[in-house]
Amino acid sequence: MAPHHRTKGRPPVTASPPAVSGSRLAGVGLTLAYDRRVIARDLDVAVPDRSFTVVVGPNACGKSTLLRALARVLRPTAGTVTLDGERIASWPARRLARTLGLLPQSSVAPEGITVADLVARGRYPDQGVLRQWTREDERVVAESMDATGVASLASRGVDELSGGQRQRVWIAMALAQQTSLLLLDEPTTFLDIAHQIEVLDLCARLHAEGRTVVAVLHDLNQAARYATHLIAMRDGRIVAEGPPAEVVTAERVGEVFGLRCRVMADPETGTPLVVPAAPARAGTSVSSGDVAKVT
Repeated sequence: MAPHHRTKGRPPVTASPPAVSGSRLAGVGLTLAYDRRVIARDLDVAVPDRSFTVVVGPNACGKSTLLRALARVLRPTAGTVTLDGERIASWPARRLARTLGLLPQSSVAPEGITVADLVARGRYPDQGVLRQWTREDERVVAESMDATGVASLASRGVDELSGGQRQRVWIAMALAQQTSLLLLDEPTTFLDIAHQIEVLDLCARLHAEGRTVVAVLHDLNQAARYATHLIAMRDGRIVAEGPPAEVVTAERVGEVFGLRCRVMADPETGTPLVVPAAPARAGTSVSSGDVAKVT
């Protein structure tokens, strides 16, 4: 791609870059920062259509920052995010909300709100002065609660629910938007293992139904089990991306996480399973070659 030439005193060229083949949602040359603190620089990323894409990496590497930029929550200081070949910054808010749903970290529900009322808020993009609540909205809300297994909780207060139940309610609200793209920022944080699997199984089912799902996860083994496409980040850059079997190798895990490990096939799924190396006991040594071997 030829560089953009800027003339002193004039804004940069704003024409949309060409769409990335096979990817409705993409970013080119992204520099992401909070105030003056740069988190990531010159990132190129393309989310494969109808994939379950998971972003992994150590803490503070830029995973959530990248997701926020793709969702238009954070404006890049350089570069462009495109959706369907158009600059996402130019999309009207209501149109974007009909296309892309975002579940941020640690969502907080209004005090006293019921499950049904919170899920119904996902219908706001279709409401307006001339478009009031309809039976179709009721149907979509009911179907969203059914799909996430929270229909039986409809009349309960959100603040009465367990962590796993609350997370499913938030996903139901996102589903009520009827978007084909769903972005989730650390949806399993603060959940016990059973509820983590419950949420990830739901995400996998939504992907199987044809949605493009993008999630930030901390657990590398869960990411390898559920993702169809992995993006591995470190220090604000993308180190590797592709199918889990290609990305999750012992050498790559060492490069990204600084972890000595073995990688083997998960006995349940056949997907990569990372087994951290045991600390060497006094008087023994473990060669890096033994630890890094992929079995």
